Amino acid sequence: MAVQRPTRASSEGARKSMQANRGRDTKPELALRRAVHALGLRYRVSIRPLPSIRRTADLVFTRAKVAVFMDGCFWHGCPEHHTKSATNAEYWAEKVRRNRERDAETDRLLTEAGWRVIRIWEHDTPEASANVIAAEVHGRSSMVNGSSQLFDT
Repeated sequence: MAVQRPTRASSEGARKSMQANRGRDTKPELALRRAVHALGLRYRVSIRPLPSIRRTADLVFTRAKVAVFMDGCFWHGCPEHHTKSATNAEYWAEKVRRNRERDAETDRLLTEAGWRVIRIWEHDTPEASANVIAAEVHGRSSMVNGSSQLFDT
């Protein structure tokens, strides 16, 4: 049985709140980008690693084939911080379930195409996350190119 999706927000306040949510350049995303940049890495922002697939990664290292996604705790069902919505609970539970399914499919498609996918929770510290990303990019850059070229152009 298909889940009925509300066509409107449950209230005017909910509608305004949803409209205010940013799709990119969030505070956690910007903090991560600053930390990665401070380590000397250069990347592309909000692009599709595979142009044929409508999935946009937050940071993309094209030469090393590393795609980084920063997942919001509410939207992607963080095991530590996800909270259930008090209003339209079934709708939001289904929305998060579909997001997680799409995330898993994205990971699979990119991995099959030779990409390394890194998922970062919005609550993870930018510095620790940047170190994980740098280690992967350094390792893959030397493996893929036979050099330590880390800059995307």
